[in-house]
Amino acid sequence: MKAWTVVSGLALVVAWSVPSRAQGIDEFGTFPTVHEERDVESPQHVAFELRIGRYLPNVDSEFQNARPYDTIFGDKNRYSLGLELDWQLIRIPFLGTFGPGVGLGYTKSSGKSLVTSDLDAGIITPSDESTSLTIIPAYVVGVLRADYLARRYNIPIVPYAKLGLGAAVWSVGGGGGTASFNGTPGHGLSFGPQFALGGMFLLDFLDPSAAKEMDNDTGVNNSYFFAEWYVSDIGTGDQIHVGTNTWVLGLAFEI
Repeated sequence: MKAWTVVSGLALVVAWSVPSRAQGIDEFGTFPTVHEERDVESPQHVAFELRIGRYLPNVDSEFQNARPYDTIFGDKNRYSLGLELDWQLIRIPFLGTFGPGVGLGYTKSSGKSLVTSDLDAGIITPSDESTSLTIIPAYVVGVLRADYLARRYNIPIVPYAKLGLGAAVWSVGGGGGTASFNGTPGHGLSFGPQFALGGMFLLDFLDPSAAKEMDNDTGVNNSYFFAEWYVSDIGTGDQIHVGTNTWVLGLAFEI
């Protein structure tokens, strides 16, 4: 009888103390609860780029004895702003992602227009009237990003390559309207192939905890700083050559 009484008393003590202990542990955060967020990366589908780079169009490449672009607009650096969106359609094992990408940019050059010119003879006479050349380049490319080493071994360098077709709407402005260029209407569409090679530095590497918090809060899986060299051969045949060979810097976000 005494033994049964002792056993019953111990059972009551244990039954009373276990919930209290569990509550204390939960309050101090020793064990995770079902309400805590799991440390799992959100789904990744696209990459978004903010781009800025030097842009000097290859207008003069089609002339043998003259450099009308340099004469009108000078040889100082011009810059472009752009956006790119890549759909990471396929993940290739032990390599990275591949998918289509689209981009759009904007650049503008200003200078003095021409009074008379004979481009074949190399005779160019500038005037006092201002003029401008506006170029809006766009492109569709296939994008391969080799991010396997960054994901698997925490090496923060991601090389990539792009190949596709570019096009550009261009217009020459002057005197409050659209001017002519080399005897042709002062606006048009040029197109041609383009490709790019670049490298990305994974910014998550600098502060992994902040990167995880950003992923939880915004769905941004990874953020990068990147540098790229691209060749845009926009302008074939009689089209105005408004492509360029140049560098681009920017930020990229994978979502």
